[in-house]
Amino acid sequence: MKVTSCAVSLNVEDASASSAFLVEHFGFHEEMAADGFASLTRDDLGMNVIFLRRGLESLPADQRDEHATGLILALVVDDLEGELARLREEDVAITMPLKEEEWGERAFQVRDPNGVIVQLVDWNGPTDH
Repeated sequence: MKVTSCAVSLNVEDASASSAFLVEHFGFHEEMAADGFASLTRDDLGMNVIFLRRGLESLPADQRDEHATGLILALVVDDLEGELARLREEDVAITMPLKEEEWGERAFQVRDPNGVIVQLVDWNGPTDH
């Protein structure tokens, strides 16, 4: 198998609202967009994030009305505290405060207008071995 690209596809109520959130607050840009569809990427990211409006006929019937729940769009960043401060300045609600885990992960979370969890992460915390 040769994989040439990777994407995560999320069903939401309003694809354009989720797209605008990633563009405004996380530096993504739309590669493609249509009614109920947006495909976004960043120049430094090796994958696309795709938003699909729930109910689209192009989706299989058993997926059509599902909502993107139970997953986290995690972005590993260099300056976690700086990103936290920037998002607060932009009035983005922090839905999980900065936490440090014993395995070295540090993270905080926000939610987009459709409830999709975006988690910013670094691995600079102390580890207990």
